[in-house]
Amino acid sequence: MQPRSILSAALALAFLTPPQAGAETVADFYHGKTITLTVGSSAGGGYDLHARVLAKYLGRHLPGTPAIVVKNSPGAGGLALVNALYATLARDGTELATFDRGITLDPLFGGAQAKFDPLKLSWIGSADNDASTCLAWHTAPVKTMEDVLRQSLIVGSTGATAIANTFPRVLNAVLGAKFVIIPGYPGAADALIAMERGETQGFCSLGFATLEALRPDWVRDHKVNVFVQLALQKRPDHPEVPLALDYAKTEADRQAIALIVSPNLFARPFAAPPGLPGERLAALRKAFDETVRDGDYLAEATARALHIELVTGAELETVLRKIYATPSDVVARVKAAVN
Repeated sequence: MQPRSILSAALALAFLTPPQAGAETVADFYHGKTITLTVGSSAGGGYDLHARVLAKYLGRHLPGTPAIVVKNSPGAGGLALVNALYATLARDGTELATFDRGITLDPLFGGAQAKFDPLKLSWIGSADNDASTCLAWHTAPVKTMEDVLRQSLIVGSTGATAIANTFPRVLNAVLGAKFVIIPGYPGAADALIAMERGETQGFCSLGFATLEALRPDWVRDHKVNVFVQLALQKRPDHPEVPLALDYAKTEADRQAIALIVSPNLFARPFAAPPGLPGERLAALRKAFDETVRDGDYLAEATARALHIELVTGAELETVLRKIYATPSDVVARVKAAVN
């Protein structure tokens, strides 16, 4: 074919081919859609409350202003939910989840039921950076951390990977504490009811703010004794309660406790499945950050006694990468305690 014929054919093809539609924007995608935010525990607990308050305001900060609906999927502390988030839930930005922070450590400890890689999840951020606690019902013989190093305290637990289970197990193994762990409660709210009924004597994963939000009368009427903080640093408003780290006798003990409490650095994590389109992940992270700074959101969170401290998705990823770089001997010790 001669050059003029080639040019003529090309021009003809150009006129015959319809112009390509513009690429779909984030706003185009989310317009008219609904995002499902699934909570990996029963209704009425701290994760559920954080999710429901966030859901009221997140959509207004997302392009296209999608609706946000919250549902609960309790079971194994949320492990089943995280496995589904990783493998089967839609990877288009319409599925989000929040779950027990301790689940992020399960693959590190070789959990047989953990079918996910936390470093590959699409982390949106955390609404809090908090200290967990161990507390005892006011009629229990245990009043202090020194007491539980000498005598037993029956504590309720949720899933095997949840911090309500792993915290007391590691304190038993590392410090010689005498927690007796009763597993199987669907969520913190159920475990607290069990303590009130006398089925158990304590609980080992509740933060100060969550206790005040869920059971303000317990705080007001001194129905529980909060006797130790499970964090890397004390909450500034509770300097009187010692850290579990304060009871470590060796550097190896400190490293083991620091590893198990490190997920408190992202106390209320929110994530999406892996492989999320980059522009939608960026939009979700931006919307999350804006929501956690939103005056209306903060006012409602304060009214509900929620402790709010933004941890961005990028910061959460950085913390996780540091956790997964923990020396193998420390991991092995904590793994033996947890399992």
